[in-house]
Amino acid sequence: MHPLIRIIRPVNCIMMGIATFVGAFISLGSIPSITALYKLMLAFITAFTLTGASMIINDYFDREIDKINDPTRPIPSGEISPSGALVYAAMLSIIGLLSAILIGTKCLIMALVALAVAIAYNSCCKRYGIIGNLMVSFCVVVPFIYGGLALGSLRAYLILFISMVFLTNTGREVMKGIVDIEGDKKHGIATIAVRYGPKSAAILTLILFLMAVALSILPPLFKLTSWPYIPLVLITDIGLIYSAISVMKKSSKEVAIREKKRVLIWMLIGLIAFMLGSIRL
Repeated sequence: MHPLIRIIRPVNCIMMGIATFVGAFISLGSIPSITALYKLMLAFITAFTLTGASMIINDYFDREIDKINDPTRPIPSGEISPSGALVYAAMLSIIGLLSAILIGTKCLIMALVALAVAIAYNSCCKRYGIIGNLMVSFCVVVPFIYGGLALGSLRAYLILFISMVFLTNTGREVMKGIVDIEGDKKHGIATIAVRYGPKSAAILTLILFLMAVALSILPPLFKLTSWPYIPLVLITDIGLIYSAISVMKKSSKEVAIREKKRVLIWMLIGLIAFMLGSIRL
């Protein structure tokens, strides 16, 4: 794969683009109309390009850390120069913001805020542990908000979904701190795992996952969802608790690597649960 493609982590970009469609679908409770698809295509472009720019900026500021944690990345391996990476990030950012302008003022403001948070996180806030984790989670949920916002629909059901994603992703970010503890410690990045130890990071992960699980009870309680939501979200809830307890029992790098991958599966099942639950049967 060409380094210019690899540096943006295309799978991440595509996932963030798809998230705008998911956000719109969950908020509307139906497939968007043909007219709305134009705005959603622009939203996809915004999410894709700004995510790509964020990934590049992350690699730029992490180039010394990546020499330890992942020396095969395009910048530390010498495939792309640091200055060339910044030019590429600027180009992607311009494309993303132009797409946002074509949708409307609210979407442009949301895109600017998301880009500013991504730059702030990668340039300095990453070093502040949980604050950095929260900023990452904000950037993860933005595409879902953006998809609903593009079509002018942000109902309570979508807000609950976004809240669950925010808490779950924050827990996963805390868990990832256990994986990267060696490189983070050397470069002064004060994650929970570095500052208080892997066990404390595992405990906080469990707390965040339990908060997300608690929120998952609300949609059926307030009759905001249909029945397919319940069995799927139950799988998600059990999976999240299982992963957190596994890391608590053995807070090693190997276990954290395994469980952070599993958490993505639980999150995907939860996403499907909310999508199917948004359809009134």
